[in-house]
Formats: sequence, C-alpha cells, structure tokens
Amino acid sequence: MDPRTTRPVLWLRRNVELTSLIVLTTLVLAFWAFAELADEVLEGETRSLDRDLLLLLRTPGDLSEPIGPHYLEEIGRDLTALGGVVVLTLAIIAAAGFFLLRRQFGTMLYLLLATGSGILLSSFAKQAFDRPRPDLVPHESIVYTASFPSGHSMMAAVTYLTLGVLIARVLPQRRLKIYVLSVLTLVTVAVGVSRVYLGVHWPTDVLAGWLGGAGWAMACLLVARMLARRGHVEPEQNEDAPAPT
Repeated sequence: MDPRTTRPVLWLRRNVELTSLIVLTTLVLAFWAFAELADEVLEGETRSLDRDLLLLLRTPGDLSEPIGPHYLEEIGRDLTALGGVVVLTLAIIAAAGFFLLRRQFGTMLYLLLATGSGILLSSFAKQAFDRPRPDLVPHESIVYTASFPSGHSMMAAVTYLTLGVLIARVLPQRRLKIYVLSVLTLVTVAVGVSRVYLGVHWPTDVLAGWLGGAGWAMACLLVARMLARRGHVEPEQNEDAPAPT
C-alpha cells in the first residue's frame, strides 16, 4: 500500500478526539431521531404506516397467519427469545467472564453497570409512553407490558451493541472488531424484526428500540474512553498499537 495512503489512515486511528467526535455525532443523531419518532407516535402520525407495514407480514385474507411457511413462526419465537431478560442476562454474564479471564476487571465492572442500567432505562421508557399493543392481528407471543418502545428490541440493542463496542475496543485486530460488531448488530436486528413478525409490536416501536439502544451503546463507548484516560478501565487496542503487558 502507498505510504502516502497509509499515513492518514494511521493518523485517523490514533486520533482519539476525531473518532470520539464521530461517536458523539452518532449518539446525538440517534437520540434526536428517537425524540422525533416518539413525538410522531404520540401525535398518531405513524398510525397508517405502522398498520400497512404490520399487515405486509400477514397472509392476505387471513390476518391470523403470518406470511411464509409455519416453521417461520417457530423461528420468530426463537429469535425473539434472544431479546428476553434471561438470555440477555446470560449474554452479559458470559461477556463479563470474557473480561474476567483477561483480567480486565475495570472493563468487566463497567460492562455490568452499563448494560444493567440500560435495561432499566428501557423499562422506564416503556412505562412512560404506555402505548397500546397492536390489535389488528393475534399475538404470537405472550405480552403483558406497553408497546413503545419495544422492550425486546431496545434491551437487545442496549445489551448486544454495548457488549459489541466494549469487546471490540479491547480486540487489537480490525477484522475481529468488525466481526464482533457485525454479528451482534445482526442479532439485534433479528430480534426487532421478529417482534413485528409475531404481531406484538408496531414497526415504530421496534425502530425506537433500536435507536434508543444504539444511542446508549454510543454513550457507553464515549464514557469508556473517558474512563480509560483516567486509568479506570483498560485502554483501547488497535493493530498499530502494542497490547499492554
């Protein structure tokens, strides 16, 4: 590779302030979009769009049946379980064990606090908006709370995306960072889509959950970088920087 090309790339990697600015911009955009979407939902402006998108996933002439073969319903239930409290708790414990084995105790404690408080925030947000569940189609999964934002979608985004950014920051190789973030993002998306497919959430509920969870993950990454500068959590690793002993 041409040295004239690699020099700016290396500078961008090492310039924490620039990357932090990008993360901060993403954070602001995510929470701004969440606020705008919540305002539209409260005013009823998204009702027609929600209805049309929800019905697209139903068999024409029989709204009790989701589109596709019957086994897709079972797949949907399997995917939606990935956003349940039990599975998310297991994922958090497994990730905490990862940092424990690496003797990165600061990051382990921060991960537990970041994901736990994010899940609590999701519960408070649901109670605050108190939007009714979809009543156009039968629910293919048991539900007993309000609809906006989607709890499964937001908790999945909070947990998996926060785990992703915290694990990726301690992996030195860029391809590993991309792999971890891609897999956990895919899981987050799958959980949200399954909620609409099972008829238990409006599409805007899921979108709000994704936005809130993504914003939370970006905030957690920014705080992790600030804590790293103060020596409270382990520093971020890159291919061009040697790992600490």
